[in-house]
Amino acid sequence: MEKKDIKKVLLLGSGALKIGQAGEFDYSGAQALKALKEEGIHSVLINPNIATVQTSKGVADTVYFQPVQADFVERVIEKERPDGILLSFGGQTALNCGVELYEKGVLEKYGVKVLGTPVQAIIDTEDRDLFVKRLDEIGVKTIKSHACESVEEVQKAAHELGFPVILRAAYALGGLGSGFCDNEEELLAQAEEAFSFSQQVLVEKSLKGWKEIEYEVVRDRYDNCITVCNMENLDPLGIHTGESIVVAPSQTLSNSEYHKLRALAIKIIRHIGIVGECNVQYALDPQSEDYRVIEVNARLSRSSALASKATGYPLAFVAAKLGLGYGLFELKNSVTKTTSAFFEPALDYVVVKIPRWDLTKFHGVKRQLGSSMKSVGEVMAIGRTFEEALQKGLRMIGQGMHGFVENHEIKIADIATSLHEPTDMRIFVVSKAMKVGYTVEQIHQLTMIDRWFLQKLKHIVDVDQRLKQFAQVSEFIGFMDNTELLEYLEAPEFVALLREAKVYGFSDFQIARALGLESRMSMTDAGLMVRSWRKEFDIVPTVNQIDTLAAEYPAQTNYLYLSYL
Repeated sequence: MEKKDIKKVLLLGSGALKIGQAGEFDYSGAQALKALKEEGIHSVLINPNIATVQTSKGVADTVYFQPVQADFVERVIEKERPDGILLSFGGQTALNCGVELYEKGVLEKYGVKVLGTPVQAIIDTEDRDLFVKRLDEIGVKTIKSHACESVEEVQKAAHELGFPVILRAAYALGGLGSGFCDNEEELLAQAEEAFSFSQQVLVEKSLKGWKEIEYEVVRDRYDNCITVCNMENLDPLGIHTGESIVVAPSQTLSNSEYHKLRALAIKIIRHIGIVGECNVQYALDPQSEDYRVIEVNARLSRSSALASKATGYPLAFVAAKLGLGYGLFELKNSVTKTTSAFFEPALDYVVVKIPRWDLTKFHGVKRQLGSSMKSVGEVMAIGRTFEEALQKGLRMIGQGMHGFVENHEIKIADIATSLHEPTDMRIFVVSKAMKVGYTVEQIHQLTMIDRWFLQKLKHIVDVDQRLKQFAQVSEFIGFMDNTELLEYLEAPEFVALLREAKVYGFSDFQIARALGLESRMSMTDAGLMVRSWRKEFDIVPTVNQIDTLAAEYPAQTNYLYLSYL
């Protein structure tokens, strides 16, 4: 079917609001609908979630507030008779529904063409057994695993592989039903849970402690491919990506590792035959260049939304156009208006994604993090250094924190246990551990977080300690007259320290608390005082723009950030 023959397209949304789904995929669906509107194509949306942008008036031409389930979708297809259907913009719910429609023959019955990635490619990536076989064909390593359809098969597979193992439910959302098992008892309990979500469960050898890396890859029907963004989890393998702090671009990979995984991602997407966008997730051995492909999402994901905002590359918009038959070389980046869509973004800044939990709302909930999602949202922060972006993000998660340091005191019964068994407070446990004298190496052994990240976190603690030491040595808080105080603070070493603190993400509030100003004034006034010092010493932020290679396009607030470097 040619582009000119596509007059009406059905888009499957992500369904009702729940953890790991719906709100997260509104961005991709809304972008796809904008792409259809630009092409003059009548869009039909099925999504029961009214709390979204895509269901707002004027975004889609026709909206059905119906469940994203095969029976309901078939009735809409029968009534609307669309020429094509988009499956990859509504997360796992839309993908599963599309596969069911295909297998039941509904799409063939009504002559509806699947736009973008073919359904067989979706099945190849979703069926764990088929996925391993497909990647074996091109010599790409996957995690050693067994696909099982009964508890007995799970037990047999676990004993063949040897503990520890991880169980994954096929076609599951947000890691539902997955978990690590160290013994028979844990295996049986996890198997029962996994089979409640899926008929197929994959038993895999555990690679806990390996790095988790992701690549967002785009391919058109002419076999042109680019990698738009690569990301690295701060936490090692064993914690769901949605539960982990994610950094873009990757910070700890060598040049060899980066290009090896990039080449593999392109090789995979070409072999499977994906058209549009996909996400390739790797486990990488921190002691070598050994790797395993964890999974390939043949759809837009939470990571895709992060990558789009982090790079200024509208992944979902471009993916929708590619589904209509365009080539990458035919499209312009709709954000920059100048660069081609066949252009890999260059990042001279660091983006950090931090999840947010609301576990305190629930009685008896386990705070431990694992391979199944519990987070209810996330924030994204941008800075010129990792430390700056991290501290910005920690201030935004709504947990009353001011950054990595200078927060209210956190009571931790056993720091070593809390480091080894991650919870929603893990990053602040690391801060506490450094404060009481744990070394980078000790924390690395307990958490398996890469030493590079820990060294950067230690740097924040060191800057904080130097601010404290300056306050103690100078006893400057004895000055009551701000003019006299300012003259004293004009010493080059203090100005340099103040500038360094701002470059690495300290807020005025954090600096004021580190300097002990709480003892002489309210913290609001203290923060304002630090701000007045900064302005006096010309320590002010600059406005930076994402995608600096296309700096001539009109500034858009969505793609600007402040930095002191």
